[in-house]
Amino acid sequence: MQINGGINFCEHGMRASIRAMQVQQNLLGIVNENIVGFDKVGFQRREPVVSSMTEYLGVHGVSTTVDDRVGRIVVSDNPLDIALNNKGYFQVLTPNGVKLTRDGRFKLDKDGNLLNLQDQPVLSDAGMPIKLPIVPDNIDKVKVDNKGRISVYDSSTNRLADAGFLGIVDAVGMAVIEPDVKQGYNEYSNVPIQQEFFKVKPIVNNFEANRQMFMIENNNLSKVISQLGSAT
Repeated sequence: MQINGGINFCEHGMRASIRAMQVQQNLLGIVNENIVGFDKVGFQRREPVVSSMTEYLGVHGVSTTVDDRVGRIVVSDNPLDIALNNKGYFQVLTPNGVKLTRDGRFKLDKDGNLLNLQDQPVLSDAGMPIKLPIVPDNIDKVKVDNKGRISVYDSSTNRLADAGFLGIVDAVGMAVIEPDVKQGYNEYSNVPIQQEFFKVKPIVNNFEANRQMFMIENNNLSKVISQLGSAT
């Protein structure tokens, strides 16, 4: 910034302070999202990735990556609650295409279709919606083994009727060979809540430091402008 009269003022520091405050707000938002997701089934923690050029790029230098470690496995009283004790995702068919999720809270409709809580079809390893060959009168008759094979007890034959395998894939869509499926369990988030709270203070401190720097530079600029005005 140049002021007539031969006095030059560098505003790069003010821009840098603003960018830094925006970055800290972005990081705080990621931490808050993790904290809010602590008690959500299937939620995976987001880890911020800060580019070495963030000083110049601002928030455009911040991205996130998904922490794909297994979360807290908790027993459920619903046989159609299914958890993965290994890395991987269930596939569900949404109006916008196939979605990957670790939320294994499923249900059956009156026709025996396996659905998620949003009434979206759960897909098999063949990429087709899973439909039980027999609609059970009790969901306890639905069995899921650790490979993801779904079957239903047929009381007329005293045998299990096969309904196929759950389509469990990794983040790029490749089949997971050993998913270690657990029937009657829910997987809650993998967020270490104490660590997330510990991250808040340094972020807030950095924001406050940059805010103070911005205020100092802004006051200096105001003084310069005021002094030039009184000199004329």
